[in-house]
Parts: sequence; structure tokens; C-alpha cells
Amino acid sequence: MRHLLYRTLAIALFIALSMGTASAKRIVLPKIYMFGFAASFNDTIVHFTNVMEVDSAWVVKKGNFLLGRTLYSRQLRNYLAKEKDLPQRTCIVMYAKTKEKAEKQLIKLRKLYTEDKRNKGHFDVRYINDGEFHFETVDMRELEVENNDEAATPKEKKKKSKKSK
Repeated sequence: MRHLLYRTLAIALFIALSMGTASAKRIVLPKIYMFGFAASFNDTIVHFTNVMEVDSAWVVKKGNFLLGRTLYSRQLRNYLAKEKDLPQRTCIVMYAKTKEKAEKQLIKLRKLYTEDKRNKGHFDVRYINDGEFHFETVDMRELEVENNDEAATPKEKKKKSKKSK
């Protein structure tokens, strides 16, 4: 009986995996509101950006997940490394569809570092003005094409190059 159960589970798993992966539907929002936060494990300096409007952001429709978020956080990390001479920062970005929601998130995060009893006075909180830094739009269509080319086998790449000629 147990052998039959394992065999049935193995067949069901094989069928589920062989059906292929379902891709999540990606949509472009005309604009989102985003802010960044940067900290380091080596010192007590933390940075906050203001809430900024970013045009044409890509999100996964189900779950409202921001695509390219690592690229946005890398923009902040590169800025801090080059302009402020603060390398190796851990950066995150948070976003919302409305400016009010994004500002609420920012205020909540700032309170953790400025008003919380346990953290008060322990962190050197610094703010990055809009004139100093701004997030640039990341076009996920270009990255999707590059990823498809990398995944293609050499034979498929030759076929693609012959068709383009």
C-alpha cells in the first residue's frame, strides 16, 4: 500500500514539473512612489532618501511585487559609494502606488531609528535630498530579452542570428 502511495506521488510530481513553469503576468504602472534606506553592519550611520516619484515601474500583477528592486537599491548603493565614500552599504527600497502610503512607510521606518527607546541616540541618521540623488527608471523589457538570450542554447542562438540576417 505504501509503495503505491509513493509511486502515485512520484507520478503526480513528474506531471506537475513537466507541464512547465507558469510565468507571472507583468504590468507597467505609470508611476510609483519610492524611497530608499541604507545601513551598514560596520558603523552606526543610516541614510534615508525622500519619497520620490518613479515613472514606468514594472510589477508582478499578482502580489504587487516590484521587479528590478535590486537594481533600484544598487543605484542607491553606488551613489553612496561614489559620492559619499561609504562603500558596502546594505540598501533597500520600498514603494507604494500613492505618495501618502509611501510617506507612511517612510515615517514608520524613520521612527525605528530616531524615536524607538532601544535605538534612540545609537544611530547617526542622515538624509539624502532630492537634488543629490534620484532613482532612475529600470526598463525590465531589456532585461527580459537579455535573459532569454542567455538561456538559449548555442543552436538556438545560431537560428536567431540567421533569421535576423
